[in-house]
Amino acid sequence: MNPKKILIINGHPDKESFNYGISEAYKKGAKSSEAEVKEIRIRELEFNPNLQFGYRKRTELEPDLLHAQELIKWADHLVWVYPVWWGSVPAIMKGFLDRVLLPGFAFKKRPGSVWWDKYLSGKSARLICTLDQPAWYYKLVYGSPSHKAMKKLTMQFIGIRRVRITAIGPIRLSKDTFRNNWLKKIEKLGAQNK
Repeated sequence: MNPKKILIINGHPDKESFNYGISEAYKKGAKSSEAEVKEIRIRELEFNPNLQFGYRKRTELEPDLLHAQELIKWADHLVWVYPVWWGSVPAIMKGFLDRVLLPGFAFKKRPGSVWWDKYLSGKSARLICTLDQPAWYYKLVYGSPSHKAMKKLTMQFIGIRRVRITAIGPIRLSKDTFRNNWLKKIEKLGAQNK
């Protein structure tokens, strides 16, 4: 079997965040398995995150977003790394999703129908997100809204059916041992290409 093609997409706007350590740990593990790994660091891209006309009128994609689409097409497995803020993803990542996962690229609505064609079928995804609360609390009390939005309303909407979630929290008051243990777990996930 050929090594998997993995794309790590980091949605944190701060390059000094723990999320960047998570990306590096996953990449280290994936490379140890001889997977081919490429990365998108959303904070480094030059693009307008505002889908200013919605789907009514086309906004030309910037070169960085065209390249991002090529990388998404190339990958077998997408690894999204991001913090959960206000029950959602950071604004820059939401803008990336809005601008990149467009009709004609990620899906296509069927004329005269409520159904759509999913253009990114056959891929898998891992969502790795950090929280300022325990993951069980986020699920039990709030119903994990960002997990549902990313897994069901985004990834599965465009055809990525196999989506696993790793939620890490609480981060805000965590100690180095907590973070280091998680980095080891993430490295193992990368080595397993999961």
